[in-house]
Amino acid sequence: MAPKPYFMFIELQTIPKEIVPYCDFKKKPFIFQKQELRKQLECATALGNNYRTKVQIVFCDDEGLKMVHTTVWAALERYILLKGGVRIPISRIVEIIF
Repeated sequence: MAPKPYFMFIELQTIPKEIVPYCDFKKKPFIFQKQELRKQLECATALGNNYRTKVQIVFCDDEGLKMVHTTVWAALERYILLKGGVRIPISRIVEIIF
């Protein structure tokens, strides 16, 4: 049995995609990111564009950990782009769950 990611033991708020634009990302992030995060983002983008498949994105805004279930349309240099022009800074993403 694989170990659970560390964020599974921390309070995690699930939010709808429409709430993400109201999240603040002003403070300097202090989160751990896996080395394979960029590869996960590329895979999530391919799934979103080719198959309209949603993924769960765990990210940290200025208030704490949040999770959103959505489609990733693009992974840019500093942000991922969701439907409707919603952006999440890559520096705040903790995990992509397929």
